[in-house]
Amino acid sequence: MRKTITRGVLRILPLALSLWLFWTIGDGLNNFGLALLRLVGISQPWAGSGFVLVLTLLLIIGLAFSVSPIVWLYQKLEDQILRFPLLKTVYGAIKDMASLISTDPEKTKERQTVLVKQANDTYIVGFVTANDVPRAVGQALEKHNETDEWVPVLMQVSYQIAGVTLLVRKADLIYVDWPFEDAMQFMLTAGLYKSTEQESASPGIRPNATPD
Repeated sequence: MRKTITRGVLRILPLALSLWLFWTIGDGLNNFGLALLRLVGISQPWAGSGFVLVLTLLLIIGLAFSVSPIVWLYQKLEDQILRFPLLKTVYGAIKDMASLISTDPEKTKERQTVLVKQANDTYIVGFVTANDVPRAVGQALEKHNETDEWVPVLMQVSYQIAGVTLLVRKADLIYVDWPFEDAMQFMLTAGLYKSTEQESASPGIRPNATPD
């Protein structure tokens, strides 16, 4: 009986926690929207109106940021905010994390999944986060006669948001035809998570190749 109960818990727990998390987020957004409605004098809104209001505002904001002048103005505001050191650190970290988990096809396409060979003939899964290194880093490498092409590679830590960023020669990377989302889930769960595609076929490996 204990095994049966344990099996039931393990099956239902991920779904229950996921539903609870999304319900909590939705309830928080609804309360925030209700607070906004009260500010404009609407004290008895209909159920769920706060959540609808927040989604509508997010939609409007998303549409607004497709207009160049809005993007330019926001960039100027962002530059002013980043003049404060502590705020710059916190804001920058949150922005970078949001960019990392973004599902924008253009951004995820840039995060190429790669394998990095270790000294003991093992491999670590990583993600190329940019096509080149910062200028200061490139200049430092050139002073040490490192003229190869280098790129930053993020090594995600299992069960944590944190990761380690390494600078790796492009020639030493093995590019993998593996979607960023599936590779990230594999990294975050230490390989315990397997998507349907992963179970049906192994990711294709292209040694020393560059992404299409």
